[in-house]
Amino acid sequence: MGHMTSRNSRTRAVPRTPPAQRDKSSSPEPRMPVKKELSEFEQQRLANIAERDALLKQLKLESQSSGFSTPKSANNSANKSKKRATPRIKEEVDTPRRTSSRLKGIAAESETAKRKADDEYEAMREADRVKRLRQTGSYSQADMFVAGQKLSGDSLIGVDVITKGVAKPYERTFGDDDIDQTTDKDLKALREEMNGLSLWEAWDPQRIKITPERVYAMAFHPSETKPLIFAGDKMGHLGMLDASQEKPEVDEDEDDEDVKDDDPDPVLTTLKPHTRTISAMVVNPSKPTHLYTASYDSSIRSLDLEQMVSSEAYAPEASDIDEAISGVDMAPEDPNVLYWTTLQGAFGQYDTRTPMKDANVLSWNLSEKKIGGFSLCPSTPNYFATASLDRFMRLWDLRKLSAEEPVPVAEHESRLSVSHAAFNSAGQIATSSYDDTLKIYDVGAKGLSSWKTGHTLPDKQFTPDTVVRHNCQTGRWVTILRPQWQLNPQSPIQRFCIGNMNRFVDIYSSNGDQLAQLGGDGITAVPAVAVFHRSKNWVAGGTASGKLCLWQ
Repeated sequence: MGHMTSRNSRTRAVPRTPPAQRDKSSSPEPRMPVKKELSEFEQQRLANIAERDALLKQLKLESQSSGFSTPKSANNSANKSKKRATPRIKEEVDTPRRTSSRLKGIAAESETAKRKADDEYEAMREADRVKRLRQTGSYSQADMFVAGQKLSGDSLIGVDVITKGVAKPYERTFGDDDIDQTTDKDLKALREEMNGLSLWEAWDPQRIKITPERVYAMAFHPSETKPLIFAGDKMGHLGMLDASQEKPEVDEDEDDEDVKDDDPDPVLTTLKPHTRTISAMVVNPSKPTHLYTASYDSSIRSLDLEQMVSSEAYAPEASDIDEAISGVDMAPEDPNVLYWTTLQGAFGQYDTRTPMKDANVLSWNLSEKKIGGFSLCPSTPNYFATASLDRFMRLWDLRKLSAEEPVPVAEHESRLSVSHAAFNSAGQIATSSYDDTLKIYDVGAKGLSSWKTGHTLPDKQFTPDTVVRHNCQTGRWVTILRPQWQLNPQSPIQRFCIGNMNRFVDIYSSNGDQLAQLGGDGITAVPAVAVFHRSKNWVAGGTASGKLCLWQ
């Protein structure tokens, strides 16, 4: 403060010259305003503006006197609240049409307008809820038919390793050089055989739209006479394609436009048995005329491929119970028992020959988080493996599932969530994980088939025998990558397929050796959902746009 006082005193000590004694020559002369003459164009423009303002003012007074208008701030807030409250409906539903309250002479803030807005909102919510409810009972192909050609039963069934990081489309990581450098004769022969598979030549993959929306699940029919493929999408559609059909011949002498019009797409059939995502499907191993589809609408349905009739095989007793089903499987020797998992972490079992009551449906909570995939061991179906969001792959014994506190036979924790666990007939489990690895556990070599009830493995003995680097970062718009074994391979070497983010399908052996990388012209999206035929070297892949890639 002392410093400030000294400074102020110095300032006051400077003498100031009174304004009257200042040199007038040093002060600037005051500027006089210059009146600018308006041009004729500017005068006309200002007149037009004045006339417009007067007209708008008159209109505003008339509308206020009629009771049609409201203050601007209130009107804006009402509109904003409506936009936030109204849910977006993706599919067209039967909801009341919005009508203008202004034309009816209803003030925006009146009780009538508020009731009308509330009624419309509740109607739209109810329509959306009804749309997502599962459909109960049985219905025929005509009830489910969406698009394509209605197929008869006879024509449908027939007689009988990548580095972690950003994917680079179409960049191969396995090819002819890798095959040429293979020293093992059996492995080299199998690699040559699998790499010899080529895309179905009849149609370009861009023209094979097997489902309207993103493919979530696929399956081959076990028939070896022709490739019959099923695909389920995110909206509950089921697409079916008979890949034994031949493309009609086109007269090349005609004009280009005529040729294009006469070039038909492949014949396929699209049904809609579910109201939500079809998450998994399986053909009954003992009854191949029945296809079972599981859905997020909490139901499992059975499609009779001969009669083309869909029946509800399992669903919660109450229709408002939401238990989204993530996987379904059946034991080879038992055509009547269904097994499934849910996004809530439950595992269920139901014998379809018994009435659907709580006492007949068995259920266990095996995980605190969702189970993304599971499978029974084909050779020893008492055992099954689950993969869950809590980062664990667990092995379970059906004979020792306690209702109070189920204890797994063994478990292994990954760094990030495990997407799927797939068993093969040799007792090997392949998993895919968000830590960008494929892990293979050989429990068959540890004596799985001879284990007695209650047998357990310590954590040190239940570790992956093989780990393969594989990019599993699918993101939001690509279906999660899941390995799928060929259940009955025609050689001693077990193999499985899985989608590749570089827009291929990879095939690996049970030892982690890459056997093939399937691609081809016309594949413009990731074939994320990849499946093997049970015994034939046929591989199918489904994309986010509902397109199908088939290698034979």
